[in-house]
Amino acid sequence: MTPHEALAEIAFRLERDRAEPFRIQAFRHAAAAIAPASEDDLRARLRDGRLARTKGIGGRSLEVIAQALDGTVPEYLQHLRDEAVAPASPEGRALLAALRGDLHAHSEWSDGTTPIGDMVEAARLLGREYLALTDHSRGLKVANGLSEERLAEQLAVVAGIDEPGVRLLPGIEVDVLEDGTLDQDPALLDRLDVVVASLHSHLRADSSEITARLLGAIADPHTNVVGHITGRLVEGRRGTRPQSTFDSARVFAAAAGAGVAIEINSRPERQDPPDDLLAEALAAGCLFSIDTDAHAPGHLDFLGLGAERAAAAGVPPERIVTTWPVEDLLTWTHARRS
Repeated sequence: MTPHEALAEIAFRLERDRAEPFRIQAFRHAAAAIAPASEDDLRARLRDGRLARTKGIGGRSLEVIAQALDGTVPEYLQHLRDEAVAPASPEGRALLAALRGDLHAHSEWSDGTTPIGDMVEAARLLGREYLALTDHSRGLKVANGLSEERLAEQLAVVAGIDEPGVRLLPGIEVDVLEDGTLDQDPALLDRLDVVVASLHSHLRADSSEITARLLGAIADPHTNVVGHITGRLVEGRRGTRPQSTFDSARVFAAAAGAGVAIEINSRPERQDPPDDLLAEALAAGCLFSIDTDAHAPGHLDFLGLGAERAAAAGVPPERIVTTWPVEDLLTWTHARRS
């Protein structure tokens, strides 16, 4: 393990553990500071004290670099590895192993923290076969949502990324507006492989309004996945938020009939849909997509939390679209648009 790899993995694991952003960035800055240097150069700079005086290198990162140069796994990294939580049940572990991809992830183009390439590299290291880039749409200004021009620009960037072993799918998390329409030009949505439709505003509206918005989103032939369907927050820095209410029988029947997947959002603060609605969607015949809603590379490792919930609910792997090979997945995502 090189010092750069050790620092990068520590940042990844701190993101996975939802540590304070300044702690994560400290290790990312340290990794960037030593990236141009060879190991021989680092050893020389460590011996004469120059490394300790390098901007971006703190006491803990200096310790990590020194231990990695000695050929050992740094103690701090080993501690984080030992603390990592995997799915608890054999069924959860088996389902996690069956998952091929993730259809909900963000980059610094909207409200994510890192470049697209860093997200794709993390997906490759985690063994994902595909990753959908789903930054927010134009109306969600608080999340730096993509205008038509920026989305078109991003499509060109995505087309130029070729990470061996993982396929980057152009997508969007499109906001569902109050009238149930999708917050993006349909011609641009036609160019995407994955469209996740989510409600981000007026979540406390009455049940009939939320139901109409969800039914409108499901009826749009561009929609592949309904993201974090209740909008609830159960813990975390943003506090808690009660779930939206809607006519679940009508919504899940519509989703099952249209072949639209219900997202099992793996973020610890969301755990959406709740267990009762997950069971209802399963009984209604819905498809599912287990996604991370990642906003940083380490968040891509949340997938095991969603796999554990899906396994506990008895969701068959074949009804989880993210277990499908990418060509089968793309056939499904484009089927209603023709």
